[in-house]
Amino acid sequence: MTVRLAVIPGDGVGPEVVAATVPVLRAALEQQGERLETTELDWGGERFLREGAAMPADGASTIRAHDAALFGAVGRPDVPDHELVWGLIIGLRQQLDLAVNIRPVRAFPGVPSKVRDVEGVDLVIVRENTEGEYVGAGGLAHAGTGHDLGIEVAVHSRRAIERAAEHAFSLAEQRTGRLALVTKSNAMKHGYPLWDAVVREVGQRHPDVELEIVLVDAMAARMVQSPRSLDVLLAGNLFGDILSDLAAVLAGGMGMAPSANILPGSDVPGVYEPVHGSAPDIAGRGIANPTACILSGAMLLDDLGHEAAAKAVREALAATLTTPVNHTPDLGGSASTSQLGAAVLHEMETR
Repeated sequence: MTVRLAVIPGDGVGPEVVAATVPVLRAALEQQGERLETTELDWGGERFLREGAAMPADGASTIRAHDAALFGAVGRPDVPDHELVWGLIIGLRQQLDLAVNIRPVRAFPGVPSKVRDVEGVDLVIVRENTEGEYVGAGGLAHAGTGHDLGIEVAVHSRRAIERAAEHAFSLAEQRTGRLALVTKSNAMKHGYPLWDAVVREVGQRHPDVELEIVLVDAMAARMVQSPRSLDVLLAGNLFGDILSDLAAVLAGGMGMAPSANILPGSDVPGVYEPVHGSAPDIAGRGIANPTACILSGAMLLDDLGHEAAAKAVREALAATLTTPVNHTPDLGGSASTSQLGAAVLHEMETR
């Protein structure tokens, strides 16, 4: 079997972490007698400066011709963030209708964290991925008058809530049977009360899952104070984005945070990406942590049905990270991006 992978290195440290990841995925598949076929796409900031668009108008069709896409990062100081984010990653999420963003958080043995007592933390955030505050509705009124008015409209539909909730409940059934919905329905009168109501309805179809509804501010505190009390979290687009970045600190930082953009129950290719962004301050120095990208690749393999290959990647990475000499500077070490990638590859080949 051949896995057809679209590779979008992107901007900043994106090309560096992707370069460390692809050989690991290829080796994991080859160990199972399978092949990896890659198509590299030059989408991102450089293309925007050259052609006025971060990706072609038919970019979604290009991704559909593959089994999945591995995305590095987007963003550079000489291009407004919204041009690249909306023109590439959010654009792909919406054009492919990638309804759900999955962000697992796992504290690996041997990896330091700024938060005390994180041993055993293993949770996953299910984030609605196409609506909420990121739907793009709104505008700027009275611009330049001194009375500028920014209007940002959040959109929450029953359809989007239901499909994110169904996936979250199914995931909870595979794990510990605990699901926490994160909203702000005490202060927002329309959208988040709808979330509460719809998720309760979906919960009736999953009686073996224990559902609790937690306000986002309370969840932020609980995530730091009692992270092991959490398993599967379900949230809208904005809250899921913020909480997943907070949760990444439990695992050692943004360099440890993978993600998947998927449409559950479909054959639409998913887009898998580390969530650390392009990090222009360290781009080109070869010190970015490729762990998040490698773990995103493992999620990709899992979702394509290559569970043995995905397991091999995770086990090799976990073993590699137990040795401080393999830690990149964000983890307190001095290893380079390529050194950590090579160490994971060597561990996998010798196991």
